[in-house]
Formats: sequence, C-alpha cells, structure tokens
Amino acid sequence: MSTDCALVIGNKNYSSWSMRPWVWMRHHNIAFKEHRIALYTNETSTRIAEYGCGSTVPILVDGDIKVWDSLSILEYLADKHSDCSGWPAATRARAHARSVSAEMHSGFMALRSEMPMNCRRKIEGFTVTDEVQKDIDRLNTIFSDCRKNYASGGEWLFGEYSIADAMFTPVVMRFNTYGVSLEGDAENYLDTVRNQSAVVEWMADSRQEIEVIESEEL
Repeated sequence: MSTDCALVIGNKNYSSWSMRPWVWMRHHNIAFKEHRIALYTNETSTRIAEYGCGSTVPILVDGDIKVWDSLSILEYLADKHSDCSGWPAATRARAHARSVSAEMHSGFMALRSEMPMNCRRKIEGFTVTDEVQKDIDRLNTIFSDCRKNYASGGEWLFGEYSIADAMFTPVVMRFNTYGVSLEGDAENYLDTVRNQSAVVEWMADSRQEIEVIESEEL
C-alpha cells in the first residue's frame, strides 16, 4: 500500500463505522494518515464531499483509489495485505465469519438505535427493551458459537484476529457504556476486545475529544 494511504474518520467517541477499519489497521501496524472530520457540524457534509465518494465516513484513500463503507475497506485492506489476517483460511470458518460480519453490517437495528456508541460515558441502570434484548441475546449466541466451534487456536472469534473481530468491536464499546454483560466465553471475548491495544488507544483518543452530539447523548 502506498505511503500516502489515509483513513478519513468521524468522531472517535461516536463513530462506530470509523472504528472498525481504524482498529484493524492499528492492530496490523499498517501506516496511514488519519483525517478526522467532526460529525453533525455545519462543515461536515462539505468536508466529506471533498473526497467525492458518498456522504459518510469512513473513507480510505490509497493513492488514486478510494474505498468507502467499513466492510469494503476491511476487505480491500485484507486483499492488499495478504500477510495480515482478513478472513479465516478454512472454508467453513471463512463462510461463518463472512455471514456474521454481514449480519452485523446490516442488522441489530434496535441496539444501534437505542444504544448509540458513546465511548466516554458509563450509564448506570440503563433499561433494555425487549427488542434490544433480542439483539443482545443474538450477539451472545454469535460470540459463544464462534468461540466454541472455530477458536481453538487463539483468543479471537475465529482463533486468529479477523475482519469479523473488527466488525464487532463497536458493539463491545456499546456494552461498556450501557453496562451489558454476557455469559461465559462470550463475556471473556468482550474482555479480549476491551484489552486490545488498538482499542485502548481509540478509547483514550475518544476521551480527549470535546465535541458533543446531543442526539447520541442519552
């Protein structure tokens, strides 16, 4: 990848989509320039539009190549860096990893809506609705099943760190904020994510931000 690789992100405190490729790149020590655009300001749309590829972040700029959408960026990076962990090598595990990552990409709408990512906050006594509990239960099942069936060789969902882990990282940040615990090996997996050096760095950066997005402050 060219030395002028850049990742355009939103606020680290709030932007779950930005977090995914950022953490994956940090985990693999891939050098990149970080361009941060504060979200929901009068300048946000104009600044994102300068990249000419949609109205949202993240955006990866690699020379004259631009890639947007978290999952597309992760797959592009994995293709470019074959020595880094993208998808699991085994066919069955690979299919499972792609499926749960796609499910995370397009699903869990109640959790997204009612538990927005807010890395700086710790909310005591948060009331979980029935719809959000269904999402939490499904996540508990995903984490438990992946760890049980595919993770004998390491601490991540499929043993070795993969795109799937990056996709689910913001959920763990939400669980931190709203005091959600899981069961057994699923809860152990949350600790693995929380303790990842790239996640620790992202969280520290988020606490230094001064912007407040009222719609994300429940």
